[in-house]
Amino acid sequence: MRAVLLVVFALSSLAAQSTSGRWQQIGTTATGNPVYLDPKSVKTANGIITASIRTTYAKPVATPKGPITASRAIAMFDCAKKQVAVRESIIWHDERKGTIYEKRAPTQPGFGPAFTSNFSGVALAHLCQARPA
Repeated sequence: MRAVLLVVFALSSLAAQSTSGRWQQIGTTATGNPVYLDPKSVKTANGIITASIRTTYAKPVATPKGPITASRAIAMFDCAKKQVAVRESIIWHDERKGTIYEKRAPTQPGFGPAFTSNFSGVALAHLCQARPA
């Protein structure tokens, strides 16, 4: 029984490490929230970079439905126009427990300006650095 518990613990530890190792911090928003990139998600087609971005909130944001602590998005970045479009977003009450506050996936994502107060400005700057406009 003890051996089985050790194996289960070791496997759960490895799973936790591989999940946390997936995200690379690429900066911080103007409001102090760290922004992370999944490097394996980055794809470029027709001058548009698509990537998975994650933000954890330094201070949980209060809402009528309870505090939100993190968000994740699959976003498209147009470096030439310095614009971003979100294909899918998830806002979490508690990401570790899988408690979702809101999930959106617009059928027709539209490009717009990036802001330094959220992930979009940080990710755009990171993904578009040293790329010709």
